[in-house]
Amino acid sequence: MMQRWNRKKTHFPLLALLLLVFIASSILYNERSIQRIHEDAEHVHHDQEVPIVYIKPNLLRRTSEVLDRFSKCNTTRKYSGRKIEWVNSSVKSGRRRVSSESCDVFSGKWVFDNTSYPLYNESHCPYMSDQLACHKHGRSDLRYQYWRWQPHNCNLKRWNASEMWEKMRGKRLMFVGDSLNRGQWISMVCLLQSVIPADKRSMTPNAELTIFRAEEYDATVEFLWAPLLVESNSDDPVNHRLDERIICPDSVLKHSSRWEHADILVFNSYLWWRQGPVKLLWSNEENGVCEELDGMGAMELAMSAWADWVASKVNPLKKRVFFVTMSPTHLWNREWKPGSEGNCYSEKTPVDQEGYWGSGSDLPTMHMVDNVLSKLGSKVLVLNITQLSEYRKDGHPSVYRKFWETLSPKQLSNPPSYSDCIHWCLPGVPDVWNELLFHFL
Repeated sequence: MMQRWNRKKTHFPLLALLLLVFIASSILYNERSIQRIHEDAEHVHHDQEVPIVYIKPNLLRRTSEVLDRFSKCNTTRKYSGRKIEWVNSSVKSGRRRVSSESCDVFSGKWVFDNTSYPLYNESHCPYMSDQLACHKHGRSDLRYQYWRWQPHNCNLKRWNASEMWEKMRGKRLMFVGDSLNRGQWISMVCLLQSVIPADKRSMTPNAELTIFRAEEYDATVEFLWAPLLVESNSDDPVNHRLDERIICPDSVLKHSSRWEHADILVFNSYLWWRQGPVKLLWSNEENGVCEELDGMGAMELAMSAWADWVASKVNPLKKRVFFVTMSPTHLWNREWKPGSEGNCYSEKTPVDQEGYWGSGSDLPTMHMVDNVLSKLGSKVLVLNITQLSEYRKDGHPSVYRKFWETLSPKQLSNPPSYSDCIHWCLPGVPDVWNELLFHFL
């Protein structure tokens, strides 16, 4: 009996051990299966988030609504991540045209030249803007008018109004963009108008599209107000100061219908994207549902929609397209004068530090714009005015301009508080932008 009992005792632990191993194996197997199910589910969920929805731009609207200053978003949701799929967006269409010379005309220094400059007299240009006529509005120091841009190791082509008109004979030159591009347009008109008899020139009333015409050359110099390039609720040339900025990120059709027949196009865009988040109203949205995106992201969408038009519509042999890079601001003088407080007010000379960059030029935005433009190759010539304009902290109107609104006593007691350190006095910096344009034409 004792022997049989002992034999049974020796078998029971073995059976128990086998049972425990089986149970443990089952639990481990189930845990691994559950983990695999979770991983698979997460993988599927991740895959659902990764794909980007690409929108083909510049198609006819599916809705009848046109954006204007009275437009509102019914609701606003988070940005969905949609991107613009523009023509040739993944293939370079040729080598970008930057210069026909070995010399980089955008790299150089400002030289004081009171013999050759200014290229025109402020008071002799009947089309001068009160927002840019600094001498008229009290600026007594006129040194800002006498600076000439001198590229390293080469020279800019000398400005010649008659030669410029010959280049434009029978053509339409159109500037498209915001108030900075309008300043360049006014500069061009002032540079050109003096050689045209008064009875042979005309200017249409200020509107979305404003046209200066020279009869004997059958040529026009035009400005189209399109500050965001794409359709927006800020397209009214006068009433565009709105709390909520709404754009149609996938369409330039409203504006391109006005600019498509021009022979020489000069575009710009930058400043309006630095004023906070932007509402996106896609062309196929029928219920007024907007998405919200930061300024740089919204600008990239708009630039892509614009690039689609250029890539699909522009023949460089028939139409010349220029893009003017960002115009810098000078809002904090501590950037060029450490330890000081103020802005461009009372500045009388350029920055003399070569390679100077201030926060008025946003480098990530510059890289984004460069990436878009590089894919357009020979269809666009870039006028890189940013670095050369960075030096000109002295070239802004500051307080010497007409302001839209009556200034308060508090502002008047502290001039820097209402200084315009964004736009440029004329004659001045924008004249050089136009000399660069003339150089490449």
